[in-house]
Amino acid sequence: MNGVDLIKGVDFLNREKNIPRELIFSGIEKAVRLAISKKYETEEGIIVSINRETGDINARYGDVILTPDELGRIAAQSAKQLMIQNFREAESEEVYNKYKDRKGDIVYAIVQRVERGLALCNLEVDKAEAIVPKSEQIPGEMPHTNERLKAIILDVRRTGNRVKIVLSRTHPDFLRRLFEEEIPEIQDHVVELRAVSREAGHRSKVAVSSVDMKVDCVGACLGTKGNRIKSIIEELGGQERIDVVRWNDSLQVLIDNTLKPAKVDEVFLYEKLGRAIVLVKDDQLSLAIGRKGQNVRLASRLVGWDIEIMTETEFTGSLEKAEAYFNQIPGITDDLVQQFIEAGCLSYSDLECLEPEYIAELAGITEEAADDMLEWAEETARTMEVEPRTRGPREATPVQPVDTGDYAVDEGLLGDSTAEEAEVAEVVVDEEQQDAVSDFLNTPTETETGATPEGEVKE
Repeated sequence: MNGVDLIKGVDFLNREKNIPRELIFSGIEKAVRLAISKKYETEEGIIVSINRETGDINARYGDVILTPDELGRIAAQSAKQLMIQNFREAESEEVYNKYKDRKGDIVYAIVQRVERGLALCNLEVDKAEAIVPKSEQIPGEMPHTNERLKAIILDVRRTGNRVKIVLSRTHPDFLRRLFEEEIPEIQDHVVELRAVSREAGHRSKVAVSSVDMKVDCVGACLGTKGNRIKSIIEELGGQERIDVVRWNDSLQVLIDNTLKPAKVDEVFLYEKLGRAIVLVKDDQLSLAIGRKGQNVRLASRLVGWDIEIMTETEFTGSLEKAEAYFNQIPGITDDLVQQFIEAGCLSYSDLECLEPEYIAELAGITEEAADDMLEWAEETARTMEVEPRTRGPREATPVQPVDTGDYAVDEGLLGDSTAEEAEVAEVVVDEEQQDAVSDFLNTPTETETGATPEGEVKE
């Protein structure tokens, strides 16, 4: 290769792969130096430099001036492998640095192939490798080769000298980004998206507020005849129901809003436990709870409190039962029983959320005595646990997430679904799906195998 061709190759790599020119030149110099050391079996006295303007290579071993043609086939092959490795590492570093701080951003990806439910993709912009695990696909979706997908970046991780980008279409932030794209008032910061809770493919709740009293935040999100919200639903596959909720700084009002269309009679807040007990009429109970508890579960996530739905009869019965339980605690007083109930405690297990210092202050007793009460309650709660029921319908296996900041990514499934969410979504994740993700994340590189085509997954 003459100097002109070398400069053209360097410019091509710089332009197409975004690898700095200096890094390319230094990589070639290292490769030529390696080839000379292979030929002469020494690393002493070797000097290699490349003219950055002309591309001429100056290679010397002692007083001997060398050309690439004199280095031999084996030495040239070693140099080639080193260059490929250096360039690939540089390219991976560039991809990693570009996307590591973009978690939660929307990107477009082209599906290259689907293996056991795992969608292997290239990002549309720069062809970087990405995957959409089955657990991060909306239930019922079936990605096809060459299909264009919109998703958010869930995780960016290094595997060897390559970078794998994990995408998600089920994360609540995907819905958040779609609202930000579709609603001009959110883009202009007139309407603020305050909270999102989601069970992908089934139902979501979005809480919004307005900084301009003249702008109806809910109407802005719905659009004329619901056209804006319809566009978002279509992007999510057309089956997901989205409830747009009006935000209120009063938690009681907000909880009332989140449980609509159910009519709420009263909301009791217990800050110490982070619990809200909501009273409804008998005919509103199933509506407030929702199918398989979906409505109240999404409302709880949206407000960040544990919400329990009861009728007035159930609430009265729970208070009477709690009073009877607490009166059995050794050393308890009637006043302390009432204070436990007023704090929202309805069972022995609830008492575990209280600190001995708090109980000691309430009851005017020592912390040791308060600790004895808690130990008694904890032990009694264990003895009162219901025996395991006989085998019924299959239950989802809990997923153990790995903390990655705002995004929880499971090592095996690369998803953040809880067992309860997986059951609602009716997603079955089997060993093949875990194997598919594991295979992709551990795909050997060309320098490790000698001849693996770019992007190919080996079994």
